[in-house]
Amino acid sequence: MVSHDGVFDLRSMAGSTEELWFPMWEFKGMPWDNPEMYERWSPSNFVKEFKTPTLVIHGEEDYRVPLDQGLQLYTALQIQKVPSKLLLFPDEGHWVLKPQNSLLWYRQVLDWIGQWVK
Repeated sequence: MVSHDGVFDLRSMAGSTEELWFPMWEFKGMPWDNPEMYERWSPSNFVKEFKTPTLVIHGEEDYRVPLDQGLQLYTALQIQKVPSKLLLFPDEGHWVLKPQNSLLWYRQVLDWIGQWVK
């Protein structure tokens, strides 16, 4: 229902994150070292099965999970006609830390869940 700074395409993520430890450890190397592992677990490979309404949240200054991951997920949801909304924080990184942004984050998440869980 809510994807906060989520990974969408493992191959592109591995080449764009500032934190290479995660793909090296979780997937036993880079995509060219272990392509089967990346293909097996990449959410981008399952787009046709997406049905859950999803609020996509992303900080534009996130270097751990770069912005393109959130935009790719949102685009995929929109093309599949899955109810979705995009909430971007231009001045936040991986964590939403500024008080006003945090309030907005909680309001949007609770409103989204309230809209779809009854």
